[in-house]
Amino acid sequence: MPESAAPDHDVVYRSCNLCEAHCGIAVTVDRAANRVIDIRGDENDVVSRGYVCPKAVALSALSEDPDRLRAPVKKVDGEFVEIGWDEALDLVSSRFAEMRERHGANSVATYLGNPNAHDFASNLSVAPLVRALGTKWRFSASSVDQLPKHFSSCLLFGGVSMFPIPDVDRTDFMLVLGANPLASNGSLMTAPDMRRRLRELRERGGELVVVDPRRSETAQVADEHLAIRPGTDALFLFSLVHVLFDEDLVSPGRLADFTNGVDAVRDLAREFSPEAVARSTGLEPEAVRRLVRRFAGAPTAVCYGRIGTCTQEFGATSSWLVDVVNVLTGNLDRAGGAMFPWTAHEAADPTPRRKGVVPRGRWRSRVRGLPEFMGELPVSALAEEIEPPGEDRVRALLTIAGNPALSTPNADRLEAALEQLEFMVSIDLYVNETTRHADVILPVTAPLERTNYDMVFHGFSVHQHAKWSPAVLEPPPGVRPLWDVSLELAGRTQGADQASVEELLLSGLLGATVGMGKACSETDERHAREQLAKHEGPERLLDLMLRAGRFGDRLKEGAEGLSLDSMIESVHGVDLGPMEPRLPEKLGTESGCIELAPELFIEDVARLREAMDREPERLVLVGRRQMRTNNSWMHNVPALAKGKARCTLLVHPEDAALCGIAAGGRARIRSRVGQVEAPVEISDEMRPGVVSLPHGFGHDVPGVRLQVAVERQPGVNSNRLTDEAAIDPLSGNAILNGIPVHVEPAQ
Repeated sequence: MPESAAPDHDVVYRSCNLCEAHCGIAVTVDRAANRVIDIRGDENDVVSRGYVCPKAVALSALSEDPDRLRAPVKKVDGEFVEIGWDEALDLVSSRFAEMRERHGANSVATYLGNPNAHDFASNLSVAPLVRALGTKWRFSASSVDQLPKHFSSCLLFGGVSMFPIPDVDRTDFMLVLGANPLASNGSLMTAPDMRRRLRELRERGGELVVVDPRRSETAQVADEHLAIRPGTDALFLFSLVHVLFDEDLVSPGRLADFTNGVDAVRDLAREFSPEAVARSTGLEPEAVRRLVRRFAGAPTAVCYGRIGTCTQEFGATSSWLVDVVNVLTGNLDRAGGAMFPWTAHEAADPTPRRKGVVPRGRWRSRVRGLPEFMGELPVSALAEEIEPPGEDRVRALLTIAGNPALSTPNADRLEAALEQLEFMVSIDLYVNETTRHADVILPVTAPLERTNYDMVFHGFSVHQHAKWSPAVLEPPPGVRPLWDVSLELAGRTQGADQASVEELLLSGLLGATVGMGKACSETDERHAREQLAKHEGPERLLDLMLRAGRFGDRLKEGAEGLSLDSMIESVHGVDLGPMEPRLPEKLGTESGCIELAPELFIEDVARLREAMDREPERLVLVGRRQMRTNNSWMHNVPALAKGKARCTLLVHPEDAALCGIAAGGRARIRSRVGQVEAPVEISDEMRPGVVSLPHGFGHDVPGVRLQVAVERQPGVNSNRLTDEAAIDPLSGNAILNGIPVHVEPAQ
């Protein structure tokens, strides 16, 4: 126990799972009062080493929030009233069964928000619930975020989640596009304390270049900032590829032995010189050429593109070209470049399944005919799938830890569509902008009230590790874990119970990992069950995955290796070492090679060529990331909502003068689909011709129970301006950046 802990207080070490960084924290708790006394960084955490950002305080605030739901509620005459769990689960399961019987399984749709990725029990239990409902109409926050990365990774490497992760701690040159890691601590790059990591990059003689229309916090500490015009990242990246070939700088090294398509990429890049794309990107050609020479000449280098490169009309093509740059310079799968981490729960046998099939277009949306990808449809199509009558119309909706009314395009249309549903259920902590439309809300535990293991983001970590997070607080009596709620509903939907669904999950995992020729080859299912009997629920499944993983004990008697018990004992996490080369063994393409020139990307070049000839828009809108927020519900945390208004329209002085707006005044921002008003903040950190609003605001609507957010940081919903008709046609991702807008003084 640390010396600072009082005798009647415990200190619990775990991770903060509010964003992708998953920093280690030390939580001092008064067990008798079931109350958190203090949260601070864990100085002995194997990755974060004591760093923590302001969001960590939100962990305890979520548990204590008086606005949080503490019992299931149903809507009666337009008002929510508390009901018991049996009544709630009976109501939900019976109404969903009624919908499916009368109108078919596709009358029900599902939407998953991104907090699901931060909860390992959700990772394991929500999929069975969605499968039990049997619907094709599945939506998630992925299609307003990272779907282009899944798409490009699938085509190049043969795995939808084979994301190359920047080895930032060993690189000599880092090129960052469309990302602000000093505010996010990484995105699809789990990297606590990015300020220290980037400082150490500079101290060892390395270089940082940021390409962004705003001089962001990260750009301010960079060696060079290139203020690109939004939406032109693919053209910029192609110009890098052009220079690599034009100046004979291509050097893939060992990657050449298992890479197809280099010559095809050379042919595609010929017409995209820095001079040819300069009118579109707004970048000086010679500055681009100098950048390429420095990147290619560095001992190691990594190109990293994130949400700004994904949420645009060429999101998938931009994501592809980021990896093309790393491959052509030999900076993929090597120390200091972009690498593929091992996770502790990943199967010990890395042999990929080389099917050569892209999980896309197996079914299409009803109205626009948009192809599914990875089993889901673009969320930009959700409203239109609810509105018009016809077969397979969405009549009921289940949302889990999501707020699409704030996070998805054309929010006004979506909110109107939600009112047309015959039945809506939300699994959530709050009555928010989305759940206020629900007929039933089922509350689940807050982060500190449940155990956790970083099942998703360990796979994005810049340093391989594993960490177990014990529960800190007891949940309120009327709140249940998401694991129980998901599996109970899945069981009831199929005429079974929760225990039956749990057994299906366990037996399926045992079948995949135990027995001759499998990871745990020296035991059988009976002995495996005996060894796993100590733990229950999601912990039992995790124990099996850890033990069957590369670092696990393989369920061998007396063998050393990771298990859930050993993880629990290692309170500061387990250091699994730096990333290691994993190619070509990890590749899942049909050829077993990196496919550098997939046909779908070759075909998309014609669309990119047309974009190069377009007249640039006079004024476009982009988002921006802020350290003190991530998801919309963080705006209801008093400590994070303090200070001046953060939902401001950030404008360059030249644009402010042209639009007739002034600092401290209010501006009206109009797009094709809607309009909002916001306070004006003028700064030369914005590129002329670009304005910025942060996402996740717009809390001043009737019916929400978010008192702090409404009173202190209501803001405006930037997605009243984004266009649901505009998507990246390859991946289906929404276009949230580069939105044409008109700005004028508010009346």
